[in-house]
Amino acid sequence: MSLKTLVFYGSYRSDRQGIKAARFMIERLQQRNHEVILVDAKEYDFGILDRMYKEYEPLQAPAKMQALAEHIRTADGFVVVAGEYNHSIQPGLSNLMDHYLEEYFFRPAGIVSYSVGGFGGVRAAIQLRSFLSEMGMVTISSMLAISKIGDSLNETGTAKEAALTNRADQFLNELEWYEEALQRQRQEKGTPF
Repeated sequence: MSLKTLVFYGSYRSDRQGIKAARFMIERLQQRNHEVILVDAKEYDFGILDRMYKEYEPLQAPAKMQALAEHIRTADGFVVVAGEYNHSIQPGLSNLMDHYLEEYFFRPAGIVSYSVGGFGGVRAAIQLRSFLSEMGMVTISSMLAISKIGDSLNETGTAKEAALTNRADQFLNELEWYEEALQRQRQEKGTPF
């Protein structure tokens, strides 16, 4: 079964440590033959939410917004990479994701959190779980927290220790289970609304 997975990343900082975590997850997904799309808030840069995608007339949304809507609609699942800002979700990530809603429905999301300290961004991850569920995604029970990201991953996103790669693969085993199950369900039965 072929799977398409979007990796969302929301930092706008000039010295972005979390991009290493996004690169790490992209590489792990590609090793598993996923079609992977990086959805980087800094690249999409829709600005502060004024109009959601669905609030535009058909084919009138900005081209980048339209293209991303199509990627979300055709995805089997999502990996959301989130740093912790003031014990919460990055504003760039929530702003980017808030531009869409129905496009996410009935697809699983896995949460990868990170921090420069020892907690690995878990406080943001807990809030992110509620945020993603409200948007119609099934969040898998496993979360992948990366502590001391500067020591855990190099600039290209390669893990410095095998334990992190092993944890990531277990995390992706669960995500794939949900991606395959929900893909099959959408194909066989459609969605309830």
